[in-house]
Amino acid sequence: MMIETLVMTLIGADRPGLVEAVAKRVADHGGNWLESRMCRLGGRFAGLVRVEVPGGSRLALEAALAGLGAEGLSVVVQAEQPVEAPATASAVSGSGRLAVVELVGHDRPGIVRAVSAVFARHGVNVEEFSSARESAPMGGGMLFQARVSIRVPATVHPPALRADLERIAADLVVDLSLRET
Repeated sequence: MMIETLVMTLIGADRPGLVEAVAKRVADHGGNWLESRMCRLGGRFAGLVRVEVPGGSRLALEAALAGLGAEGLSVVVQAEQPVEAPATASAVSGSGRLAVVELVGHDRPGIVRAVSAVFARHGVNVEEFSSARESAPMGGGMLFQARVSIRVPATVHPPALRADLERIAADLVVDLSLRET
């Protein structure tokens, strides 16, 4: 039997039971929940879900998920694309070293742009990115914190990547660490 892998994005008004509503529809169509990332963000429920469904079930599942729109949940379904391994995208193909970048500092515009620009210059792929903004202790304003899992291609010289990250950390006045996992 042919299996189709789907990636879904979910967004809507947060309320109890949303995950169960999606999971029920996936299970009702013979699907298997593979992985997901979901959170409450800005007062909304947001998520990414990857599922497998038997071939031919996709359209029926999409119709069932579209019914959640009446409950305030928007669902977009796309077929997973096979990952090709062009020479310029070795990070995406799964090769390379995994590393984690963590940073914390007073919040200000441009932090994510500066860090992601270093990644792009070095051909580093962002595997997972999470960030938050919260009050600094003792009334010291707002802190921005981020944790980024990255895949560093074998062609990247780690000291050069580290030096570029340290340079922007100094410019942005943030504490930044890079460690291989």
